[in-house]
Amino acid sequence: MSLSVALNTARSSIQATSTQIATSGKNVAGADDPTYSRKIASKTTTADGSARLVSIGRATDVALYTRMLGATSATTGATARLEGIERLAETVGDPELETSPAAKIGALSSALLEYANTPDDPLFGQNVVTAASDLTRTMNAAAETVLTVRKDADADIAASVDRLNGLLGRFEEMNQAVVAGSGTGRDITQLMDQRDALLSQISEEIGISVVNRGQNNDLVLYTDSGVTLFETRARVVAFTPASILTAGMTGNAVTIDGVPVTGSNASMPLQSGRLVGLTEVRDEVAMTYQRQLDEMARGLVTAFAEADQTAGGAPDLPGLFTFPSATGVPGVVTANLSVVLQVNPAVDPAQGGAVARLRDGINGGVYTYNTGGGASFSVRLRGLVDGLAGNQSFDAGTGLSPVSSLQEFAAGSVSWIEALRAGATRSADYETALLSRASEALSNATGVNLDEEYAIQLQLEQSFGASSRLISVIDDLFKTLLGIVR
Repeated sequence: MSLSVALNTARSSIQATSTQIATSGKNVAGADDPTYSRKIASKTTTADGSARLVSIGRATDVALYTRMLGATSATTGATARLEGIERLAETVGDPELETSPAAKIGALSSALLEYANTPDDPLFGQNVVTAASDLTRTMNAAAETVLTVRKDADADIAASVDRLNGLLGRFEEMNQAVVAGSGTGRDITQLMDQRDALLSQISEEIGISVVNRGQNNDLVLYTDSGVTLFETRARVVAFTPASILTAGMTGNAVTIDGVPVTGSNASMPLQSGRLVGLTEVRDEVAMTYQRQLDEMARGLVTAFAEADQTAGGAPDLPGLFTFPSATGVPGVVTANLSVVLQVNPAVDPAQGGAVARLRDGINGGVYTYNTGGGASFSVRLRGLVDGLAGNQSFDAGTGLSPVSSLQEFAAGSVSWIEALRAGATRSADYETALLSRASEALSNATGVNLDEEYAIQLQLEQSFGASSRLISVIDDLFKTLLGIVR
């Protein structure tokens, strides 16, 4: 080998090793960045013995990355669902504190029984009115909480869609940069890391499937249900928040290029992601719970309704429990009834009423039960006790028993929301653990191990030193030859 060839070999080795050392330095600097993938500077030896840098790539594992994206979507969806259910469960409170509607109905039943046993004592009548007022306040507050949860979920869906559109716009720019860089052969590993980071954020909002076209690293994105989300350009994700969202009213659907991907009309509904969790809370869980509360309210109106005592055919009218503009007793589930349920002012002394009317007949006229005006009249009160404990028919859409007593129905509602909360907690915990393991596995496969990186740097430094010494020897030989020539 001539000295010039040896010099070129040593110089090429130093250049390639320098790039490898710089790449390893970047790996060390990015070791704490969860979005960073380990970079690999590959070199080869040419026919003349010199070293040449071939490319700078990065560590990848498509299967693990796909699993991590799926786990991210499942976790955010489960978390959003759990947060909504926990807010609904606050209407039940601690069972030991007896703040749930079921506990308040039990307290009303006890107060009513005491009044039936001593109908001539207005103090016991006042206790019934107080218990009824506590119950209506609890029902009203619970119903308002449900409406607030639904409105907040609707607003969160709008915010999620805005974030998603913003992320897709940035993804489009990053994907174009990757494709352009791939075409010119420049280092695009950092751009690909940034693009993957955007994919992780997108998967938080919506379940996605990623396809590599195989040409210049161009990616195509689909939802986990198969709807195109990105292909060369970002598709438009749209959602219109509801100006009014009342009980029984389903919220608007999220669409991609005009195609619904949430709601009952979606032919290809989303399977995971924050949008799915929020939609379930708004249109399924909260609506079912609202229906349960409305049926409890209807059950109370029905249990305390007053009938025509003359058999004249007059319609039943609300008694102890009523609602604004009431002209009769609802026979089917009535939206928002739990929101407006109230104690009849006619029996509330605080509103100018008299508690004795509960015993005698609130509506008067043909609805008078105590026609003799006896202070110890208890027939009506005992009838109310029996009516409150008796079975009623409830709407099947509540998810509870369609035939039961009001007390059993209310207790079933408490059990339903608690079981839902427990299940959502288990699901969120499971998905979080799965995401943690998927992220850890991906990090082990593509992340930076500092011990290994430092060992690589030591080898590179030794290679760099050997090439430097070779150049020094060649320099000495050149000097010797020049000295001989002179």
